Amino acid sequence: MPKNSKVTQREQSHEHVTESVADLLAHEEPLDCKSSSLNVGGAAGKKAPQLEVPESDGRPAWNSKLQYILAQVGFSVGLGNVWRFPYLCQKNGGGAYLVPYFILLLIIGIPLFFLELAVGQKIRRGSIGVWNYVCPRLGGIGMSSLMVCGFVGLYYNVIIGWSIFYFFQSFQFPLPWSECPIRKNGTLAIVEPECDKSSATTYFWYRQTLNTTSTIAESGGLNVKMTLSLFVAWIIVCLAVIKGIASSGKVMYFSSLFPYVVLFCFLVRGLMLKGSVDGIAHMFTPKLEKMLEPQVWREAATQVFFALGLGFGGVIAFSSYNKIDNNCHFDAVLVSFINFFTSILATLVVFAVLGFKANLMNEKCVVENAEKILGYLNSNVLSHDLIPPHVNFSHLTTSDYAEMYGVIKTVKEGSFDQLGLEPCVLEDELNKAVQGTGLAFIAFTEAMTHFPASPFWSVMFFFMLINLGLGSMIGTMTGITTPVLDTYKVQKELFTVCCCIVAFLCGLLFVQRSGNYFVTMFDDYSAGLPLTVVVILENLSVAWIYGTKRFMQDLEDMLGFRPSMIYFYLWKYVSPICLIVLISATVIEMAIIPPGYNAWVEDLAQERFESYPPWALGMCFSLIVVAMLPLPIVFIARHFNLMSDGSNKLSVSYRKTMMKDMSNLEEQDEARFILGAKPGEAPSSVPAHRAYLTPGGNKPLDPNSLSPNSCYGTSYQNAAISPTTPTTPTTPVTPESDS
Repeated sequence: MPKNSKVTQREQSHEHVTESVADLLAHEEPLDCKSSSLNVGGAAGKKAPQLEVPESDGRPAWNSKLQYILAQVGFSVGLGNVWRFPYLCQKNGGGAYLVPYFILLLIIGIPLFFLELAVGQKIRRGSIGVWNYVCPRLGGIGMSSLMVCGFVGLYYNVIIGWSIFYFFQSFQFPLPWSECPIRKNGTLAIVEPECDKSSATTYFWYRQTLNTTSTIAESGGLNVKMTLSLFVAWIIVCLAVIKGIASSGKVMYFSSLFPYVVLFCFLVRGLMLKGSVDGIAHMFTPKLEKMLEPQVWREAATQVFFALGLGFGGVIAFSSYNKIDNNCHFDAVLVSFINFFTSILATLVVFAVLGFKANLMNEKCVVENAEKILGYLNSNVLSHDLIPPHVNFSHLTTSDYAEMYGVIKTVKEGSFDQLGLEPCVLEDELNKAVQGTGLAFIAFTEAMTHFPASPFWSVMFFFMLINLGLGSMIGTMTGITTPVLDTYKVQKELFTVCCCIVAFLCGLLFVQRSGNYFVTMFDDYSAGLPLTVVVILENLSVAWIYGTKRFMQDLEDMLGFRPSMIYFYLWKYVSPICLIVLISATVIEMAIIPPGYNAWVEDLAQERFESYPPWALGMCFSLIVVAMLPLPIVFIARHFNLMSDGSNKLSVSYRKTMMKDMSNLEEQDEARFILGAKPGEAPSSVPAHRAYLTPGGNKPLDPNSLSPNSCYGTSYQNAAISPTTPTTPTTPVTPESDS
């Protein structure tokens, strides 16, 4: 050890010497003093080598760039791309919805996605370690991310369980949801009344799959089929993530690419179906007036926000396994646009199939109403003179029916309602908005029953849903395991298995007969508002506490080029403002719209909106509070020094990264840090480079300044050095070479 080091001075002196973080790190992790940039007694003029984090520092790494990109794509591209984006397009003006979505993707999505990738790659930690590093007082950001990942993972895997059940049910011909079951009553055989009032696919979903109760208050006990499906889902997830990225990376090759194969197959098959063009035309016909509605922009912002997986911690966790010089800016743009075009592709597929289904339903409507008209003609309720001469009831087209319907309505204006005739307009069928489970498990399954070789397409569709869900679940679980494994010394495999077992037991809440109502509750309340708060704090901590200029400098040194200055203004002003508006709109919506759920009423064979009972309402808001509770707790605890800042739990690679940050200071700052500004001058209780590291410092930016000291008043250095701690001058030592 160098004779002039403060550690040596401490050994030679009985007086108290305040330790700096550099001393503690040097003491814990010995370095080669002759090659270290902190060796002031080294050869003059010889540039010390950069202290790079070695590839063999024990932290796993991606086998290839492709594997990493597929992991990010698999995490961001999920079930929402298939069943929420098409619904939002249909609801919010068709093609017009793409304009606000694309604008918000550029000004919110890509910048914040880039920010998460950059901090994860630079600091090489999970979400907890990253935000402890940037600013320990805001360390609750990572903990809140972990809480939200836990809540989302609980119910998201239930949806994978539903898909697994449908997947195995698809190996039948005809498909079990193609026809209503027949109930035998003695010698009579009648169609199941609940199915007859709704449809075969709706009945199979609500009664034979979920066997749902009529209210959330009625548990109904466990659904055995769904419990087994959930168990299988958690086994698959556990096997995929048990080895970390070593196992999940390989799974991503299939789970990320296979859905695209299925989507392209469905698109080709869908375009060959009758009426598919009508569905696609309806989707892309822009209703420009919708763009003036604030609700459209709010929903577009929310979809951008969740489509990229911002705030979950999975993005940060995946990027933390990258090399320090990886071009994360390219990754951010690439993954964002892949996500966007995947949503477009899925929307084309959905509307092609829904257009086919709408034509089938419209033709069915025409046939049923034509039979009513024939009955009225035979009973002389209607005159034959009302029927146009060219109309042929044996080959009745939709245009002929529309003409006949118009004539009858005009002539029988006073008594027309008593006839019970429907207009059978294709546009009305296309306007029936279906989202979420209703789209995947009811509308799509009904359309597939009319496909040739329907079991094959059903197997492909639900296998695609399983893979989409698995990719997102791997990212979600990584967002849980990586921060914990980085912070605590626990065995990876054992911790992963324990997480999956606990999650399965907690997930039993969702496989009761009333479980789908709890899925809706968690989907509405456990993630929306907490994640928005998490992301805006991420944005503010980097842009306003750490400093956007310093962060841009870090990016330049890390990437080898300086990102466009547009990011400076987006991070500093645009994104925070947009997120604050989004939070405000979300809170207002929650206050205006009464909390509730759509309950399936067996007697009516249809859904009915029900308000949450008081206990369920309390549960809704408890989800929000619990998810955001770490934010104020950690802030208060660290502000009053009631909680460690986490520096004692840094890994070897983490500590070496901090040493690199310190070793790259200017020469005069380094000398002042170790020996004082002049020989014989005592080191200050507050290191001279402190102003250099703080956002308000006036000194030149450090190329590797992403340091834990960047948060006012709370830092890893403060754990060892307190401004109030007195220091005792030490005997000056003349620098000399190592012996």
